[in-house]
Amino acid sequence: MKSTLHDLHRPLGSTGLMVSPLGLGTVKLGRDQGVKYPNGFTIPDDARASALLRQARELGINLIDTAPAYGISEQRLGPLLRGQRDEWVIVSKTGEEFEGGQSHFDFSPAHTRLSVERSLKRLQTDRIDLLLVHSDGNDLSVLRDTGVYETLASLKREGKILAYGLSGKTVEGGLLALELGDCAMVTYNLSEQGEKPVLDYAASHAKGILIKKALASGHACLAEGVDPVRASFELIFDHPGVSSAIVGTINPAHLAANVATAAAVLQDIC
Repeated sequence: MKSTLHDLHRPLGSTGLMVSPLGLGTVKLGRDQGVKYPNGFTIPDDARASALLRQARELGINLIDTAPAYGISEQRLGPLLRGQRDEWVIVSKTGEEFEGGQSHFDFSPAHTRLSVERSLKRLQTDRIDLLLVHSDGNDLSVLRDTGVYETLASLKREGKILAYGLSGKTVEGGLLALELGDCAMVTYNLSEQGEKPVLDYAASHAKGILIKKALASGHACLAEGVDPVRASFELIFDHPGVSSAIVGTINPAHLAANVATAAAVLQDIC
């Protein structure tokens, strides 16, 4: 049995991007305020962050997830990924800003363009592979009334982003996001499966799906004798609509264990 993901990459819908079945979430590289994890953590220094990224690559992870709302995550990733750009599929977001310990949202065309241009500079790259709208929960209104998707379509035509979608909170929003765009990021785990219709739509329409809170933000737990990580990955990867699940650990042992478990589950399914 292989314990890496190198040979298990899969298409992100019909975007042309190939992604590892696990992606590395980087909120913990840039922000330790207002986060919903069961245990506190210390933001890793550059040496530890660089080692984590190197380990992820060695384990076959090629997808990295960041956002302007993740504190200084984008600013740190730019230098840390220097010389490796073609090794990574970079996902970032627009819409949510986190300042002074508070989130606020702006989906206007002007802010969307400013946000993407700023992310390009911070990440020191000429394109972002997937740009997601960081929804405030009013998914349908955000998609229909703000002009954010139209702006992202323009940025895609300009080559500044390669694909776009929504990190939303509702079934209706996820379905519209896929109908009009390339990808949706949805919550799907052992305790929350309400957005499964979005996965079903993606599977039948060749759209991309990224799973957030795959391990319930570290809260996954089950009956004694059941491995909650394996059970989580069995649920997620049993669905044909899933492209990749984001894990946000900064613990090297946890990362290696997550990859080995995901690889074992995927090989059993295949």
